[in-house]
Amino acid sequence: MTAATSRVDAAPAIEVSETSRWYGNVVAVNDISFTVGPGITGLLGPNGAGKSTLLHMLAGFLRPSSGTVRILGAPAWQNPGLYQQVGIVQERESVYDGLTGYEFVRLSARLHHLPDVEAATRLAIDRVQMETAQGRKTGGYSKGMKQRIKIAAAIVHDPPVLLLDEPFNGTDPAQRLQMMDLLRRMAAEGRTILFSSHILEEVERLAERVLVIVSGRLAAAGDFRAIRRLMTDRPHTFAIVSSDNRALASALLADDSVTGAQIDGERITVRADDFERFTVHAPRIARSAGVTITEVDTLDESLESVFEYLVQR
Repeated sequence: MTAATSRVDAAPAIEVSETSRWYGNVVAVNDISFTVGPGITGLLGPNGAGKSTLLHMLAGFLRPSSGTVRILGAPAWQNPGLYQQVGIVQERESVYDGLTGYEFVRLSARLHHLPDVEAATRLAIDRVQMETAQGRKTGGYSKGMKQRIKIAAAIVHDPPVLLLDEPFNGTDPAQRLQMMDLLRRMAAEGRTILFSSHILEEVERLAERVLVIVSGRLAAAGDFRAIRRLMTDRPHTFAIVSSDNRALASALLADDSVTGAQIDGERITVRADDFERFTVHAPRIARSAGVTITEVDTLDESLESVFEYLVQR
């Protein structure tokens, strides 16, 4: 059992209860409650949904307007001791341009009063694969390199809880895969990792559990696969162009998965309740009707539309 495991087994590492945060008349987070334990949890939502505000309350940077936020059983707000147990990576590029990567991570190690600052610094930099660039000033780093050196500084003290705000911003595909692998290994050691993203594919590849935030509200929480099915099974709208739109529209309306079809200029707008059934059956229906489909587009596949559907359920 690792030190991280022993520190988080007693209770949920993160507890948010009836928590809100507002700025004047603007409600950024609205009466949210959830708990998070060991493993990787994705905080998913469109830009402006309230993810960063929520993470800032978890990190103790913002005081909740109402409700409670607890990390490892203790209040997050006005609790400096929290930072011995939590690693934080903010979305903004919070590095000191005049420091080298090594100096930046070593500064974090010194602030945590680690017994062997140099060894901890080298290990953290090695874990994010930044050894070859550690001697360069961070002001000359790419955004992806800055993200990795920020993660090194956040894990230098081996915290049991990690809070990461859009950690993959600016990273290339190879860097993204490397960081995902690092987070998986850290979670396997018993840590609690909560990361935010507005990119569905990032969460799908990494998170075991997901919290979906829309307009400051918790729209869904739980196993990612179950929530992903809700996203797939919701009503969908398609735009189809074919060799005979009138004949195809008539044939599609006879299928149980289709709830409506309308000819709009040179295309058909089709509404279907079952995404998988429609995408399988539509080509077959077209062939049976002697019609060739030349183009199919989904009209409501943005994350915003998916999340709004979850909110309205």
